Amino acid sequence: MPFYKDHVYPHLVAILGNPKPVQTIRQQLVPLAHGRVLEIGVGPGVNFVHYDPEKVSKVYALEPNPGMMPRAERQGRRTQLDIEFLDLPGERIPLADASVDTVVSTFTLCTIPGVVEAIRGIGRVVKPGGQFLFFEHGLAPDARVQRWQKRTEPLFKWAFEGCHVTRDITSLIKAGGFKIEQMGAAYLAPFPKSGSYLYWGVARPKV
Repeated sequence: MPFYKDHVYPHLVAILGNPKPVQTIRQQLVPLAHGRVLEIGVGPGVNFVHYDPEKVSKVYALEPNPGMMPRAERQGRRTQLDIEFLDLPGERIPLADASVDTVVSTFTLCTIPGVVEAIRGIGRVVKPGGQFLFFEHGLAPDARVQRWQKRTEPLFKWAFEGCHVTRDITSLIKAGGFKIEQMGAAYLAPFPKSGSYLYWGVARPKV
């Protein structure tokens, strides 16, 4: 559905993707980024205004959906950041090994098909001692909500470009070669619980 993907979905994300509780976490998490930054799945560029240009020397912005790019470029022009948009020619992130200090992912791990391989790819490009800042949908701790998540996941996958709301984010990040240093989790967004349990925090490559 190219029309939905390129035109309807970007508009939907712009409207629904940053309610107040989510924005609050972005404002706390994204400013932790420093040095050379890779953001995967930048979407409409909502995070750009939260980077500290005095701490961030460059942002590599990776977004596979061309419908998002005009919105992201407009957001980027509102900042003082040095932003370079990257194409994704395949599954491999087009950056050298150990080339970035920080990787940022917000509401992206839920949509990637081979998510553990993608996280390992993040581990490849981040420097030893670097950081991975994440903010993601995930599996709720309550059994009743989990049942609703499993029932409604096909709808989320259809409406939000393959979004899986039943992924155990902490286990996936650990399986991808990271240790979680700080983490919060809660029902945040003003949506049904099946789609609003979120994880956020800081992870670092395992030594």
